[in-house]
Amino acid sequence: MTAKELMKRNNKAENLRVLQAESGQFFCESEKGKILYQVTLTDDEMSCTCGDFAKNSRKEPNFRCKHILSVMNSIPLGEIENGCFLEKKRPKLDERWIIEIEGNQFVKYAGLLDYAHQIGIGSIEVEPLQLPTKDNGNFAICRASVVSKVGESFTDIGDANPTNCNAKVGKHLLRLASTRAIARALRSFTNVGLTALEELADLNDVLGNGDQKPRTARKKKAAPRAKASPSAKKSGAVKSGKTDNSDNTKSKGNGAGEPEAKASEKSTETIQPKMSEAQKRAIYNLSRRRGISVEELEQRAFETYGIELENMSSKDASSFIRELQQAA
Repeated sequence: MTAKELMKRNNKAENLRVLQAESGQFFCESEKGKILYQVTLTDDEMSCTCGDFAKNSRKEPNFRCKHILSVMNSIPLGEIENGCFLEKKRPKLDERWIIEIEGNQFVKYAGLLDYAHQIGIGSIEVEPLQLPTKDNGNFAICRASVVSKVGESFTDIGDANPTNCNAKVGKHLLRLASTRAIARALRSFTNVGLTALEELADLNDVLGNGDQKPRTARKKKAAPRAKASPSAKKSGAVKSGKTDNSDNTKSKGNGAGEPEAKASEKSTETIQPKMSEAQKRAIYNLSRRRGISVEELEQRAFETYGIELENMSSKDASSFIRELQQAA
């Protein structure tokens, strides 16, 4: 390399930015700042990944490109910046879209959509399969297909009717069915196992919010003692406020020969309320979505709670609903 060529490259090397990765390893920016060339400068090696070095180093072993010169000039002056590795942002479901209800976590539709866009969603298509009419009980069904940017397709179905949604959205059944279908397809696309909040019916009716209180049997009032008529008093049938043995027996019983103490004990026993119609609908809707047959559903209820599904209490029904939701 001639002195003229070395000076020319030195002039170009003055304004190049140098970053140090580790000892002996550097990166030097191109003149336009769009490319970083890797420069190795140790006791055993002096090289650069630029085209100028690759071309001329074959002819001249001690060839120095402008990037090598920039590194060599920066070391004595301390004009080298320490490089750092930046962590690549990875797709993640934002925790603010996850809510907890009675110890169970649910994800909102907006959170699923945001996560899907982070992963790379190509398109969403919705097809109405059944419009809500009076003849079908206002039952709306939609099918949604989510396609990723690489061509993967995920399809699922959502339904809505007046019995499985909140009364506030009862006038928008088709839109709710569409939202539920998209939410289920997005869950498959994003591999999120949490049930979408929009898939649930009225939470107050289905999960129970403590408004229903156990009912207690009313105490049976003992039959009032027959008052002696004035004529009976005169005839001496009642003496000193006491009645005869037959009257005494009737007053102490509860109408069936039971002592009053036992009748009082039975009346204070707590009676668990049976499951509501909303809970029953929710159980059958969830089983249908999960592909669980009626026979399997009844068998699972009997094995878990030791009682037939129809006779299940409201408390057990709430637990059974949560169990079916977590099986999504």
